[in-house]
Amino acid sequence: MNAKTPITAPRSLITPRVKEILSWYESDNPGTKGNLYRLLMTGRLAGTGKLVILPVDQGFEHGPARSFAPNPAGYDPHYHYQLAIDAGLNAYAAPLGMLEAGADTFAGQIPTILKMNSANSLSRLNEDADQAVTASVADAVRLGCSAIGFTIYPGSDAAYDQFEEIRELAAEAKSVGLAVVVWSYARGGSLTKKGETAVDVISYAAHIAALLGAHIIKVKPPTEQLELDAAKKAYDKAGIPVSTLTERIQDVVKSCFGGRRIVIFSGGETKNDTDALLKEIGQIAAGGGFGSIMGRNAFQRPRDEAIALLDKIIDIYAKA
Repeated sequence: MNAKTPITAPRSLITPRVKEILSWYESDNPGTKGNLYRLLMTGRLAGTGKLVILPVDQGFEHGPARSFAPNPAGYDPHYHYQLAIDAGLNAYAAPLGMLEAGADTFAGQIPTILKMNSANSLSRLNEDADQAVTASVADAVRLGCSAIGFTIYPGSDAAYDQFEEIRELAAEAKSVGLAVVVWSYARGGSLTKKGETAVDVISYAAHIAALLGAHIIKVKPPTEQLELDAAKKAYDKAGIPVSTLTERIQDVVKSCFGGRRIVIFSGGETKNDTDALLKEIGQIAAGGGFGSIMGRNAFQRPRDEAIALLDKIIDIYAKA
């Protein structure tokens, strides 16, 4: 009687870097870690520990013409799914209706993030730096999402309510195995416009998101300005360098639990100077940033230009 061939488990595709990152999330269940794995092991950056994500929530925030008229193909939700897939991105993030419009056609082809709160430019309340919850964790599960996304505005008069909202939503999301992405934009209250992107404020906002239990934190690239007098004294006393963007990114990453939480940086409004945009990405990568979440700079360009730009961005992070 011939001996049976032993059954062996398939070789794991996980890389040492992704395994290290997953080890940072010590309290999470296998479902949540599995979804973080999907985010980190999808697309051209799979296995590197870096992320480039396409977010398309600007239609809610700014209206359809401001968002999609520069590239009318973007009115169709399928366009954004396909752009993220063809560009080899890690994930696609959008509000409920956008994901519902392509959930069946693109099921399983790219990890998705359900953006669970939004504001709009028609409301006077938009001036108060607040957003309405517009989806549920059950929606994220139904649509096969890997994560939920949520915006907070540290500094806003509504911030404490937002902290309580994300506390409850994050607990529910983690209980069903979803990851949590927090957009942390300091805004409102007594903050000046320039102060919203000051390095001390950005690092503070990122740290708050980490304290609230975010797996992935999204902030804006910080400027050299120091907004808060008490923080300026602390930076000066500790000799924290902030003169270059690379140094400032290092400070933000350090503020996310010494680099034990994933922090990615927004692309902001469409930039006509592509070289300047790529230089900024290079400095983010050099500073230890985990990646970029690139919306208008991608989908407002013609498709071929967007793919070419995203290729260059991915190359920068792949070589970092």
